[in-house]
Amino acid sequence: MKKILIIILIFSGLLAYAQEEEPSKWEINGYLKYLHTYFILNDFDLQISDQLVHHRLNIKYFAHPNWTVKVDFRNRLFYGENVKLTPTFNEMITNANNDYLDLSLTLWKSSGHVLHSMMDRAFIEYSKDKLEIRLGRQRINWGIQTFWNPHDVFNAYSFTDFDYEERPGSDALLIKYYTGITSSVELAVKAADHIQEGTIAGLWKFNQWNYDFQWLIGYFRDNIVTGIGWAGNIKNAGFKGEWAYYGGLDDQASSFLGSLGVDYVFGNSWYGSLGFMYNSLGSKDDPISNLFDFELSSKNLYPYNSALFVTLGIPVTPLTSANLSIIYSPVKSSPLFLNPGMTFSIASNWDLDLIGQVLFNKTNKYYSPVQALFLRIKYSY
Repeated sequence: MKKILIIILIFSGLLAYAQEEEPSKWEINGYLKYLHTYFILNDFDLQISDQLVHHRLNIKYFAHPNWTVKVDFRNRLFYGENVKLTPTFNEMITNANNDYLDLSLTLWKSSGHVLHSMMDRAFIEYSKDKLEIRLGRQRINWGIQTFWNPHDVFNAYSFTDFDYEERPGSDALLIKYYTGITSSVELAVKAADHIQEGTIAGLWKFNQWNYDFQWLIGYFRDNIVTGIGWAGNIKNAGFKGEWAYYGGLDDQASSFLGSLGVDYVFGNSWYGSLGFMYNSLGSKDDPISNLFDFELSSKNLYPYNSALFVTLGIPVTPLTSANLSIIYSPVKSSPLFLNPGMTFSIASNWDLDLIGQVLFNKTNKYYSPVQALFLRIKYSY
């Protein structure tokens, strides 16, 4: 309890200082969310209910026209049956969200509760003219394709983790130099104890034929990686692609990954997109349950050899929208992932979401081993 009070006092002091002393130099925002999760695990004849209260605080301090400091906190209270059934739950969330540095703190835990706080952004940035230098925990967003990003070598993420909008960060150094209005050269180095665990890569962005292109080259965890990506239009439809080759060193397997996507906004404000992914390391017969426990990295973004993606978004009313995403892999087990959702704007700064995740695959017959329903309410400030 003392630790909780200390953190509350620190946050209160920062807010008071920002509002009274240097209001023009501070930018503070965040949100408070409640997420209720209901799982049905048919293979185990098990039903699980979980709760998550999530507070986020984003703090940015403009120390000088050329210098910016940013620190963002995730404060999460987990409770429910999944916490009770998983003795290592606290260690799992700590390892899953930290990078080289451990910037987290477990404030309280019991047999069914875990209160966890961490900094998922903590960096200092220098910018002048065409040069930007950023050091610390940050999001290095090199992905250009909508669904799968083989170029996201520093902080790959899973699209099933819909509740983490900000996405993971890396403890790294990033240097960016703008060579033109739509072109730049970037170099990034990720912290690691050994070169085999490290990542160092460069990215060149440029515009040609009304398309934005990027070329990636670097070293990723004992792999040499290179690839190209693009974003442009075919008439009124958006067209994006992202491809990469990972050449394994020593005993590492080489791999080739690629993704293509087309999206279009119809005249009635409906939104549709189609995508394709190829992963040479992916399985051709694993069950759909591997979707939640495979080893995720930019070298292995999806557990299957190939996948087709379809999504459709529909504005039901000015304050309500519905969407449906479908991912199907044309492999032996025929894994199918359905992701329906509805969003309601219930008041100023308040949103309500209903989200489903339903998994299917085929053994002797087609069936669903896992279904999940999520209810989320969010207040933004």
